[in-house]
Amino acid sequence: MPMTFTMEDLQKRLQERQHKMTPQRRIVLQIFLDRPGEHLSAEDVHGILRSNHSEIGLATVYRSLELLNKLGLLQKMEFGDGCSRYELNTTDPSAHQHHHLICIRCNKVIEFEDDLLEALEQDIADKSGFRIVDHQVKFFGYCKECQNSIEN
Repeated sequence: MPMTFTMEDLQKRLQERQHKMTPQRRIVLQIFLDRPGEHLSAEDVHGILRSNHSEIGLATVYRSLELLNKLGLLQKMEFGDGCSRYELNTTDPSAHQHHHLICIRCNKVIEFEDDLLEALEQDIADKSGFRIVDHQVKFFGYCKECQNSIEN
C-alpha cells in the first residue's frame, strides 16, 4: 500500500543514510512530492526547474536523481525507450512494487496495483530454489485514447 511522505519524512530518510538535505535535493524532491504518481526523467525535472526560473543545471539534476535513487527515496524505472524515469519511492520495502502499463504510441504510463503473480512467483521459487524478493512487470500496448484514435 503506498505511503504518503512529507518533505520532513524525506529529510529524515536522508539523514538516516548520512546525507544532508541540500537546497538542490530539496527542490528536486519537492517536484516529485508535487506530482505524485508521475514518472519523470532528468530532462522532465530540469524542464520544470527551468520553468520555475531555477539555476540548477542538468548535471546536478542527474547527480541528485541517481543519489536519491541509490538511497531509496526515488525509484528508477526503464520503460523500454532508453530513458530512465523516476518516481517517489512510497512503498513498503517488504511489499511488491506496482506494475506499469506503457502505451507504445503516446508513451503514457499507467500504474497497475494488482499483483496477480504471487502464485507464479511461489511456483518458480519452489522449482528453482531461487529466493525471489521482488519483481517488476511492464505491459506494452495501446491506451484507451490511442486505441480510439487508431480506430477512428
